[in-house]
Amino acid sequence: MARARVLICAVCVLRVALATVYFQEEFLDGERWRNRWVQSTNDSQFGHFRVSSGKFYGHKEIDKGLQTTQNGRFYAISARFKPFSNKGKTLVIQYTVKHEQKMDCGGGYVKVFPADLDQKNLNGKSQYYIMFGPDICGFDIKKIHVILHFKNQYHSNKKSIRCKVDGFTHLYALILRPDLSYDVKVDGQSIESGSIEYDWNLTSLRKTEESSPSSKDWDQAKDGKAQDWEKHFLDASASKPSDWNSELDGDWQASMLQKPPYQDGLKPEGIDKDIWLHQKMKNTNYLTEYDLSEFENIGAIGLELWQVRSGTIFDNFLITDDEEYAENFAKATWGKTKGPEKEMDAILAKEEVKKAREEDEELLSGRFPGGENHFNRYFKRDEL
Repeated sequence: MARARVLICAVCVLRVALATVYFQEEFLDGERWRNRWVQSTNDSQFGHFRVSSGKFYGHKEIDKGLQTTQNGRFYAISARFKPFSNKGKTLVIQYTVKHEQKMDCGGGYVKVFPADLDQKNLNGKSQYYIMFGPDICGFDIKKIHVILHFKNQYHSNKKSIRCKVDGFTHLYALILRPDLSYDVKVDGQSIESGSIEYDWNLTSLRKTEESSPSSKDWDQAKDGKAQDWEKHFLDASASKPSDWNSELDGDWQASMLQKPPYQDGLKPEGIDKDIWLHQKMKNTNYLTEYDLSEFENIGAIGLELWQVRSGTIFDNFLITDDEEYAENFAKATWGKTKGPEKEMDAILAKEEVKKAREEDEELLSGRFPGGENHFNRYFKRDEL
């Protein structure tokens, strides 16, 4: 048994060693969280946070998190960590949120910022890389935002992803992979996935820079004076493959063939002028995988949102490059307390019903000193 425990422990250590944890926060060390999280002073009317497990919980200490405390306020707070780039790596952003006040209108999302974020001046105009999480307002807005910053613009996922609307703690996770696939998970279950390029409508940004040689260039080539630029021509015998999908693969272009080096006295005969004056394709603006799924200088995470009614609790923040580590972390935190949390809520609900009944009975006994029999006789007499 002892050897088995050592083996399991060794596997756990190996798992942690393989994963890179960029940020992890559980608020388990009392008031020390104030040394890591910076409240913005950009607006004196910003709401304040406290660390609390709320009115009901699965474990009073483990379930403590950042809680909004003032109604009708904007909130802005952030924590910094060692900057990193997720180039060629998976990026997992995960946290829990509990709207125990039964949110009517307000945000429950997080933002991931560049390392140069001015934390003291964090506000709605502060640039961010990623915005992810639930947003609720009335009957119309009950969605999960997944917004990515690309080419100096913010782009939202075009799919409608519904969030949880009850008062319990829920686990939200966003996974961005180098192959341009993504996953949105709620409570450990994938509720939306697909292609970053297509589900954010980023194909509309695909541009081709064109460089068209002029007729003068053509004349120079014919005169044997063309120099310094490559000579290519379209392969006229090429045809579009039968399985080419324009929506997925983009516009088809014939391959380019290179003409032998130009020599003085050799004229480009046999090459049609329209082909020679082709539009040279420069893919400098093409949406490569690194353009979309990479953020070069990630260095902060924060909450910048508005709430009509306060009381939301944010906890179990995690940024890592390992999906399995994120799953295990979720099981060790939210996974252990979600059941007891619902049990405590049910007990409190029963107590509230009992208390309300007792108050009603006390009110009736005050109006009718003779008790229930007097109450019944009064209404019978009234009926007569």
